[in-house]
Amino acid sequence: MNPFATETLAQMAFWVVVGLTFAGASIAVFPRNILYNVLGLALALAGVAGLYLYLGSFFIALMQLLIYVGAITISIVFAIMLSRPLHLEVPRRELPKVAMGLGASVVFFAGAVGVFSTTHWVPAADRGMDWSIAAIGHMLLTKYDLVFEVISLVLLVAIIGAIVTAGFTRRLSS
Repeated sequence: MNPFATETLAQMAFWVVVGLTFAGASIAVFPRNILYNVLGLALALAGVAGLYLYLGSFFIALMQLLIYVGAITISIVFAIMLSRPLHLEVPRRELPKVAMGLGASVVFFAGAVGVFSTTHWVPAADRGMDWSIAAIGHMLLTKYDLVFEVISLVLLVAIIGAIVTAGFTRRLSS
């Protein structure tokens, strides 16, 4: 048996992407430096884009990279620029807040496991259409033009928000 069969390589790639996603999520949660948290979030979101690629959805993977890794991460960096300087001492975490956060996480996890275990899962139906990037682009510009306009509007609002935030930061610093 060939150890580098296509299925073996696909499984290895899948687990590498899952590892990157979990590593990024850990970096996004555990460090106390907010810049490391943002970089970890970008890594986790890029890992999710890799999972979309693994599932065969090239378009959604590109949108994940463009919108979440690009725009959202840049917005968070602007928020960091508005926050207090990183060289100041970080306040200690209070034990009751940490305990409440951990408790809420456990309750949410238990609820999600309960929903997943009691749901009757059925296989997805076969896709009847061509889901290539060209076909999606054609549908966005013809049949779903309103969706395309809403996406454009959301990106425009994000750009205007970034410009206003940068101008506000400039006025505060001068």
